[in-house]
Amino acid sequence: MTLTDDAPAVTAPDVRAAIRAATFTDEAALVERLMAQTRLDPSARKAIVSEAAGLVEKVRASSSPTMMEAFLAEYGLSTDEGVGLMCLAEALLRVPDAETIDELIADKIEPSNWGLHLGKSSSSLVNAATWGLMLTGRVLDDDPSRPAAALRGMIRRLGEPVVRTAVGQAMKLMGRQFVLGQSMADAMERAAGMEAKGYTYSYDMLGEAARTDADALRYTEAYAQAIAAIARRATGDVRTSPGISVKLSALHPRYEWTHRETVMAELLPRARELARAAARAGIGFNIDAEEADRLDISLDVIEALLSDPALAGWDGFGVVVQAFGRRAGAVLDWLHALATRLDRRIMVRLVKGAYWDTEIKRAQEMGLPGFPVFTRKANTDVSYLANARKLLDMRDRIYPQFATHNAHSVAAIRQMAGDDVASYEFQRLHGMGEALHDTFRASAGTACRIYAPVGAHKDLLAYLVRRLLENGANSSFVNQIVDKSLAAETVAADPMAEVEALGGNVANPAITLPADVFAPRRNARGWNVNEPASIEAVIERRAHWKIKRWAAGPMIAGHDVNGGGSIEVANPGRLSDIVGTVREATREDVAAALSAAPGGFADWSARPAAERAEILRTIARLYEENGAELMALATREAGKTLADSIAELREAVDFLRYYADGAETLVGTPRGVMVCISPWNFPLAIFTGQVAACLGAGNAVIAKPAEQTPLIALRAVELLQAAGVPAAALQILPGDGPTVGGPLTTSPDIAGVVFTGSTEVAQIIHRALAEHAAPDAVLIAETGGLNAMIVDSTALTEQVVRDVLASAFQSAGQRCSALRVLYVQDEARARVLEMLSGAMEVLAIGDPWDIATDVGPVIDSEAEAGIRDYLAANAKKVLKTLDVPQTGRFVPPTIIAVDGIGAVEREVFGPVLHLATFRAAELDRVVDAINGRGFGLTCGLHSRIDDRVERVTARLHMGNTYVNRNQIGAIVGSQPFGGEGMSGTGPKAGGPF
Repeated sequence: MTLTDDAPAVTAPDVRAAIRAATFTDEAALVERLMAQTRLDPSARKAIVSEAAGLVEKVRASSSPTMMEAFLAEYGLSTDEGVGLMCLAEALLRVPDAETIDELIADKIEPSNWGLHLGKSSSSLVNAATWGLMLTGRVLDDDPSRPAAALRGMIRRLGEPVVRTAVGQAMKLMGRQFVLGQSMADAMERAAGMEAKGYTYSYDMLGEAARTDADALRYTEAYAQAIAAIARRATGDVRTSPGISVKLSALHPRYEWTHRETVMAELLPRARELARAAARAGIGFNIDAEEADRLDISLDVIEALLSDPALAGWDGFGVVVQAFGRRAGAVLDWLHALATRLDRRIMVRLVKGAYWDTEIKRAQEMGLPGFPVFTRKANTDVSYLANARKLLDMRDRIYPQFATHNAHSVAAIRQMAGDDVASYEFQRLHGMGEALHDTFRASAGTACRIYAPVGAHKDLLAYLVRRLLENGANSSFVNQIVDKSLAAETVAADPMAEVEALGGNVANPAITLPADVFAPRRNARGWNVNEPASIEAVIERRAHWKIKRWAAGPMIAGHDVNGGGSIEVANPGRLSDIVGTVREATREDVAAALSAAPGGFADWSARPAAERAEILRTIARLYEENGAELMALATREAGKTLADSIAELREAVDFLRYYADGAETLVGTPRGVMVCISPWNFPLAIFTGQVAACLGAGNAVIAKPAEQTPLIALRAVELLQAAGVPAAALQILPGDGPTVGGPLTTSPDIAGVVFTGSTEVAQIIHRALAEHAAPDAVLIAETGGLNAMIVDSTALTEQVVRDVLASAFQSAGQRCSALRVLYVQDEARARVLEMLSGAMEVLAIGDPWDIATDVGPVIDSEAEAGIRDYLAANAKKVLKTLDVPQTGRFVPPTIIAVDGIGAVEREVFGPVLHLATFRAAELDRVVDAINGRGFGLTCGLHSRIDDRVERVTARLHMGNTYVNRNQIGAIVGSQPFGGEGMSGTGPKAGGPF
């Protein structure tokens, strides 16, 4: 990828390459280098600990903790009450209806033991809140033997406004302690007191990342107005003037590396205008750090902004760097080189980092080669010290800003910085670290800036949850400094000493590596499409297969395939692209395969289970080694996007390893010759899963791939046989149902059928087996569903929209598990539909080979025509639809209004979502209606009420139910996939049965 004319490449490519190379660098080796880079000898380290311990003692002796510090100390993540409050705070103020508010309060307050916390906090406000919560919990208790029962009866007669209002006010009270103001005017008025003491501010406008372009424009305007307001407090020096912090994800709904071209064309001008306004005002303008996989695109935007001639001579441009990232040091080197080449001075705020647990979990889920962050807090602390040293060495071009509430970090920076206290500043969060920095400023004369969130109550409580996650752990300095049972020296301990004491366990062995999350089975290798350090090599290898034409045909043991017609396979996303040609099987080929199969079964079933298992593992290795080719086939033959093709390959590899393990522990005898009939929508994963399960158990297989996607299945069989599966034990017959499927499933010589496809075809196969096969022949079928998702008014709209987009429109809706009917509580319908409609507008629809594509084509002309006919018949009910390209088999992602699932006549296998609403009191009826349709594959539920989640999931008759996430992408071994009723015969793929 090249930079646009608006974003000239002024930094050396090798510096950016070094950043990418450091993404998953070895943790132990990196920490060893960082220890050396601190240049702190034993005497210096001892002096730092002594000074830091003294700071802790002074803070404890001279002041009380702020409410936030006291709250975190009393209600951290180690307590049930703390977790309950976090959940309540996250949801309460966005819930509009009284009925759901009451249920949410009861769900979070009633089960907790508030009495344990009464009077324990050093803060009277926290104790008062505890008292109120304890009384609320008792009032909500239904036990008639409790004295509160009478009070509860009175409150119920009043409609429970007392409890509802009291808890709502308590949440707002907490919010006011953690957020400076609901508007810039309020915040700046409140900031005046601290400014009089010599503090400065950096304002952060609260809000989620933009999901729609309307969101982005609204956030951009809010930033512009904030800059104009802050400008009135400017002093003429950016170091003493207030500033603003900007999240680039708020300025564009597709702030992702895969959408880089759009970002540079649309986001960059918005950010540039804001930066120019800040420069004109003479205030600071900081680009906030975000998720690890946004770093690379952030650097592109930062480089383009700093290259703007209109910003020449302005020292107020700032960047936030997270020390918990393994690339932090390389990023600082890049920033210094950039500032030098552009002859600019910039600011850099060094922070520890946010959402560590998310980065760890995502790396595990994606099967990445490692973690982009450190796995121990001590390692992050060492990184912070080493990069603080690096920043201090860069003061010729960089003004360092050290964001910390940690006494040891403060003391270490003071020692490393020397006497020039004007050359850097400290920063702290509003409501936290106040006493520490007051004490330190008094003795050292250092500057301190307060990072202050500004926003409405509905946004501020999500911010509170973030602070709880970052600082609520027992190991947090914020927690420890108020715990006087811990010695000051313990609180101020040297992280380098802690690392030294680890010996060979610098990387935390309790944090499971992505490859080992299913140990002893190895997790399938994966790639992050939005992280160039992860995906660029794959994209480069895949390019070799962009114009390749494959040729294949039936693979039958001991039989020359001469007959059968040859057909061309076209790319459904680009019809002019011929992917290859396939010779289709004839009835004679079917007869030959059936004749050869018993011999293959005798050979294969006689082999030890360990040998069969090892062959399956070898196949998994060959799949990964040939991954670029298989992904290219999935994209060009089946219309899968890059992300979907990666998921396809990973699932296939997981199946192979899972069934290899199962083969070694299986009890019983093989059945015989199994027929595997796989679908086009997962032409590698389901094909491989069916075949691997049968082979692992010792059976012989005759496979019939889908007519639309034979090439990838035939290539897979080549790899399976190359790994050691005998040709007679695995044969493949591409072709149509009447010619191939019919004769196979009516043969009396088969032991069973494994089938994924439509309910109608499954019923035909079932009748055929009953009429022709042996009595013990088995049918294992997964047959799709009419899948629903229920969303109540406690759900976070941004999260719902993200998950609905994936569930309904990823893979162009061509998944058995895809969302077909969305039920939204009445009170949330307008906001969900508005955001969902806006988010649909920024979906990229087109050629799936393009890495920016979100929605590709449907599989063939028959599917396209059927979906278009359905949309035409329901045209008057359409709530939202999109334009699509005319170059392939594309149908528009569409939302259709319905009364409920009963009004949806059939499963529409494409990007069509039906929207229904319900009242809170009708939830059970909704569940009954979903069950009543007879399908039982997947269902989704978004709610913050645990009791409601338990009640709904217990009553649903589903193979898989997903809570507060999307409902696609089942994982082998973790989420076995299969349905009941009209959705399948019961056994689950990737499961023990």
